[in-house]
Amino acid sequence: MQWIIFMLLLFISSMEMLPQNRWKKQASAGLLENCTGCVLCSEDNGCITCHQRLFLLIWRDGIRQYGMCVHTCPPGYFGVRGLEVNRCTKCRSPSCESCFSRDFCMKCKDKFYLYKGQCFRQCPPGTAAQPGTRECQETCEPGPWSEWSACTHESRTCGCKWGVETRVREVPEAAREDGTACPALLETRRCRMKKHCPGGE
Repeated sequence: MQWIIFMLLLFISSMEMLPQNRWKKQASAGLLENCTGCVLCSEDNGCITCHQRLFLLIWRDGIRQYGMCVHTCPPGYFGVRGLEVNRCTKCRSPSCESCFSRDFCMKCKDKFYLYKGQCFRQCPPGTAAQPGTRECQETCEPGPWSEWSACTHESRTCGCKWGVETRVREVPEAAREDGTACPALLETRRCRMKKHCPGGE
C-alpha cells in the first residue's frame, strides 16, 4: 500500500514538473535569440560582453537595462572600440542622426541643418541653407570694388578704337581658407580708347 502511494506521489510531482521544464526550455530558447553574438549573457539584461568585432548596444526601458551585440550602431549612436569591449555610444544631441563623436554630428534629423558638427533649426547668421545636403554653408561677403583699371587692348592704352577695363574686389582670408563659394570677384567692360597715341606711336 505504501508503495502504491509513493508511486502515485511520484507521478503527480512529475506531472507538475512538466510545465516548469517546458517553460525553462522556452525561456532558454528566447534567451539564445536575445544573446546572438554574446560572450556573456544575462537572462534579465541580455548581452553583457560581445565577440571581438561586434559592438555592445545598451538601452533602457524604464529602470531596466538591456544589452545587444550588433555589427553597426543604430542611428543616434556611434561606435567606440576599446581594449575590453566595443560600445555603441549615444550622440549627445537628440537632433543628430549620426555622429563621429559624442559632440560632433555628421548628419542631422529632418528639419535640422548641419553646421560645424552641430544641428540647427535655422542656419546661423552669415550662412545659407543647402536644401540638397541639409547643411549650412558660409556665405562669402567680398570687400568693395576697386576703381576701374585703365582702358587697354593687348597691353596698349592707345592706338585702337575699343579696349577693356577691369575692376576687382578682395575676399576675406577666412572665406578663402574654408573654400566658401563667393560671387564674382572680377568684372570687365568695353571701353573706348584713344585712336591716336601721343607722339605718333
